[in-house]
Amino acid sequence: MKLYDYIRSTAAYRVRIALNLKGLDYQSIPVSLLEDEQNDDSYKSVNASGLVPTLVIDHHVLAQSLAIIEYLDDAFPESPVLPSSPLEKALCRSIALDIACDIHPLNNLRVLKYLTNDLAHSESEKMNWYFHWLTKGFDALEGKLSTVRTPFCCGEQPTLADICLVPQLFNARRFNFDLSPYPTLVRIEANCLSLAAFSNASPSNG
Repeated sequence: MKLYDYIRSTAAYRVRIALNLKGLDYQSIPVSLLEDEQNDDSYKSVNASGLVPTLVIDHHVLAQSLAIIEYLDDAFPESPVLPSSPLEKALCRSIALDIACDIHPLNNLRVLKYLTNDLAHSESEKMNWYFHWLTKGFDALEGKLSTVRTPFCCGEQPTLADICLVPQLFNARRFNFDLSPYPTLVRIEANCLSLAAFSNASPSNG
């Protein structure tokens, strides 16, 4: 199993957590986004979109972090990362998608670079954009999860929702975003990071 990976990629971080939760061994192949290696022909021959992560398993190539994680959950059902009941599974997915579809795409590296390099926005304007969309997204998540009393987003065990939450909070901290208005998110994050599967996947350990 090979994971084409960038240590600070939010999406790749998700897959590393899932692989760790499943106890799966894999070979990490670094793809530096800062050096634009994702656009090299050698990498695009693996993943034409030029995005990370990419998982290669048994000669099959899988892209998109949530698709990869759901494949791993189906192929390696021990330590499931999605609840078993249809309703709970849908609620869990909705939280994961709030992060992966509504927050992350608006503040990932290629969007931020486009704002400054192609549209000539200042660094200050870029950060205003970044903080605006984080605030919108985290306000909504905190509202959804504020009544949760379990250790994790969707119960007593970490799920896909937590796998998405922790990397997004790490990304926010990198840019000194104030997380004090989000005590529920921070509490859940702390519970996740107490587990080796999460802490070992962190870019801080890369």
